[in-house]
Amino acid sequence: MQRQPGLDLLRAIAIVWVMVFHSYYAGGYSGGGIWRWSGWMGVDLFFALSGFLIGSQVLKPLARGEPFSFADFYLRRAFRILPVYLLVLAIYVGWPFLREAPEMRPTWEFLTFSMNLWPAPSSQVALSHAWSLCVEEHFYLLFPMFAVALAWRPSPRRVVATCMVLMLGGMLLRGMLWTTEVAPLQAAGRAAGQAYMRYLYMPTWARLDDLLGGVVLAGIRCYRPQLWSWLQARAWALLIVGLGLVGLCMVWFAGQRLAFAQNVFGYPLLALGMMALVCGAASPHSIVGRRRVPGATWLALASYSLYLTHKAVYANVHRWLGARVEGHGWWTVLVYAVAVLLVGAVFHYGVERPFLRLRSRVRHARTRGLLGETG
Repeated sequence: MQRQPGLDLLRAIAIVWVMVFHSYYAGGYSGGGIWRWSGWMGVDLFFALSGFLIGSQVLKPLARGEPFSFADFYLRRAFRILPVYLLVLAIYVGWPFLREAPEMRPTWEFLTFSMNLWPAPSSQVALSHAWSLCVEEHFYLLFPMFAVALAWRPSPRRVVATCMVLMLGGMLLRGMLWTTEVAPLQAAGRAAGQAYMRYLYMPTWARLDDLLGGVVLAGIRCYRPQLWSWLQARAWALLIVGLGLVGLCMVWFAGQRLAFAQNVFGYPLLALGMMALVCGAASPHSIVGRRRVPGATWLALASYSLYLTHKAVYANVHRWLGARVEGHGWWTVLVYAVAVLLVGAVFHYGVERPFLRLRSRVRHARTRGLLGETG
């Protein structure tokens, strides 16, 4: 898909928001108030963007009545996701002293993208942020199959029913898990944070709201172009609604992240806000959709490498330079930021881009081979 300035801006905001949230790895920094604390919502923004962009890739040929190529889709995802991920994983496994935490989950959990499904050995383990990549991989694996099955005999009622089952089912499941796993710990006066992370925050089945919202937008774009055009013409209203809903969730979740209502109803509300932001930012009628913000496109392009490496960079800057650079206000922020951007750039230019160019050559060769066979 052609790059869209508004979506690049959202992706840039998401990665900066997440990195600010994880700034406690930079020498235990705990300032920033609600703006830093709510940075976990940047992952929700990533999910909504993935649902929309990947959903559009899958649904566009199906909406035109063309066959969907599973092989090409998984080939593209493999070249995009695996090279940097496997390299970072190899560094974590081979050089433990570079980790942000001493303990680490078994390597096979990372290789099978299942580390978000099992109990963690402790509350702080290295490369724990890979849980969101597991959610994305499960989405990449399963969504095309669901989409092809629903497109086989298209029915708006079936699509709406499927979306409702997923949304309401997620709410019921989170409500049940909160009641059985989190509430008893809170009632006994025990820490419930790890149970919350295990049952309500990290598992794929508990975090489908944002992905579903993005997919719904992709479905409207591909199957209901008139409705999509109507929404795009009201981009500013959507952006205002999205900012309002996300701001409301930031306030509502503050200090109550483990509460029942936030976990059952808060995630769908947050997903609705992210959905409105993505729809508004995708429109060329809004200023964020037609004008590029300097630096946003690069941050969007490098966001994957930045996401994978930033926690280890924080930890190592603190470990080796902390005594010299910390406690100096904006100078401290600048040192950590430059270090994160430099390492992210090395992985982006040294690994991501070469493999994306290789992917283009492989797909081109594969297409020529298929055309030769049919010719």
